[in-house]
Amino acid sequence: MGAGTSPADRAASATGPAEGQAEGAADAAVEAPAPDAADGPAAVADDASAAEAAEGAAEAQCVRTGSHPEPGPAAPSAPPAARRSRRFPSFTRDTARPEGGGRAAGGDAPAPARQWPLLAVLCTAGAGLLIVAADPFDQAFRIGTILIGVALIGGAVLRLVVPSVGMLAVRSRFTDLVTYGLLGVLIVMLSLMAQPKPWLDIPVLEDAVHFTIR
Repeated sequence: MGAGTSPADRAASATGPAEGQAEGAADAAVEAPAPDAADGPAAVADDASAAEAAEGAAEAQCVRTGSHPEPGPAAPSAPPAARRSRRFPSFTRDTARPEGGGRAAGGDAPAPARQWPLLAVLCTAGAGLLIVAADPFDQAFRIGTILIGVALIGGAVLRLVVPSVGMLAVRSRFTDLVTYGLLGVLIVMLSLMAQPKPWLDIPVLEDAVHFTIR
C-alpha cells in the first residue's frame, strides 16, 4: 500500500475505467448507423449484379451451344372459333338486304318519307292504271300505259341515282336497273305504237308484233 491512499480510493480507481469504457461503447453504438441500414444498399447492389451476371452467363451459354431456354408454361389459349360452313342452310332465317336497300330518310322520319321512292313509282303506275280503267277521255288508254312505263323508267333512274331507295330495291342495283328500265321502255314503245292512229311508226317493231300475235 502506498502512502496517502485508502482502500476506497483503490476501488474507485479500479472500477472507474471499466465504467468509462462501457459508457463510451454505448455512445458509439448509438451514434454509429445500424449494420442493416449501412450495408443494405450495398447488399441490394451486390444481389442485382449477381443476378445480371447469372443472366449474362445463361445468354452466353445459349449462344455457344445454339440452344434456347426452355419456355415457361404456355398461357391457356381461347377455344378455336367454329368454322363457318360454305354450304347453304336447309332453312334460311332471314334474307340479306340488297345493295341500296336502306331507308331513303332518317329513322325519325315517318314511314311514307322513308319509302318515298317506292311510293312515287307506285302512285305514278296507279294513276296510269286508273286512267286506263276509267277511260275518261280520248287516247286515255295510250296516256295511261305511257304513265305506267314512265313510272318504271323513273324507278330505274331512282335506283341509279339515289343511294338508298328502301323497298324499291329488290335485287342488286344492276338487276333492278335492267328490269325496271327494260320493262318501262317496252311499255312506252308499245303504247306509242298502239292502234289505231299510232303516235310512233317503226316498221321493224310492227312486223315483230304482228309475227308474235300471229
